[in-house]
Amino acid sequence: MKSHAASAQHNNAERHRARKRFGQNFLRDQGVIDRIIRAINPLENEHLLEIGPGQGALTKQLAASGSKLDCVELDRDLSKHLSAYYQGVERVSIYQHDILKFDLTQLGAAPKSLRVIGNLPYNISTPVLFYLLRSHELIKDMTFMLQVEVVRRLAAQTGDKNYGRLGLMVQYFCRVDHLFDVPSSAFTPKPKVDSAIVRLTPHDEMPHKARSIESLQTVIRTAFNARRKTLKNALKAIISEQELDRLSLDSSLRPENLTLADYVLISNTLTG
Repeated sequence: MKSHAASAQHNNAERHRARKRFGQNFLRDQGVIDRIIRAINPLENEHLLEIGPGQGALTKQLAASGSKLDCVELDRDLSKHLSAYYQGVERVSIYQHDILKFDLTQLGAAPKSLRVIGNLPYNISTPVLFYLLRSHELIKDMTFMLQVEVVRRLAAQTGDKNYGRLGLMVQYFCRVDHLFDVPSSAFTPKPKVDSAIVRLTPHDEMPHKARSIESLQTVIRTAFNARRKTLKNALKAIISEQELDRLSLDSSLRPENLTLADYVLISNTLTG
C-alpha cells in the first residue's frame, strides 16, 4: 500500500503544468490508456523501458504487470514525483535524464529483451527513433505514441506520398505496425494534431543487408532531397546512369518508386 507521502507526490504530479519546451501533452483518456496497455500486453518478468512517463498515465499499469520497469524522464519535477511514488518498489527505477544521452547498456538488458514504450514529444520523435535504432540488438519491440503524420511516414510503402527517408531507414531495422489512432481530445493540454500508436519490431535478421548504414543513409537522403526528379538526376552526384542501368534499375523512375531492396543494392554497389 502506498504511503500518504507517495499519494501526495502523485497528486502533485497530476497538478504539474505542462511545459511547452519539453513538448508535454499528458494523456488523460482512460479508455485510450487501457487500449495501449492491451496492445503492449506487458508480462511478468519482462524488461520494460518507458520514455517520458510524465504523470505516469501508463506507468501504473506497466509497473503492476510484474515486469522490471525502467523510466527515463527529462523533467526534474516529474522525475522527483515518480521517484517518490515508486520508492521502495524494487522492480521500478526512475532516471532523470535526456533519453538522447542515456546509455541503454546500463540497464543490463539481455539481447532482444527490452520492450520500449513512450509518448514521444513531436519535436524530438525522429531523433529518438534513430537513437534507439543504434541499440536495436537489445530491443524486442517498441510501442510509441507519435504524431499521426509521423506514423504514416513510418509505415508508408513504395509509391505512397508519405514514403521517404524516415520510413525507409526505420523499415530497414524494423517491422512497422500502425495499430490505431488517438484523437487530440485524449490529452491535456489538447495538441493541435492527432496521434497514433505504432509498434516497431526489430528484425531478427535484416531482410536486405547493407554493407554500410552510413552509405545507405546517404543514398536515401540524396534521392529524397530531389524526390521530384528522376532517379538518374536525383543520384547523379553519387552514381552514374550507366551504373544504375547495370543494376537493372529503371533510372527514369522517381525516388518514391524504388523499394528498400533497391536502395540497399545501390548502397552496396557504392561501397564495393
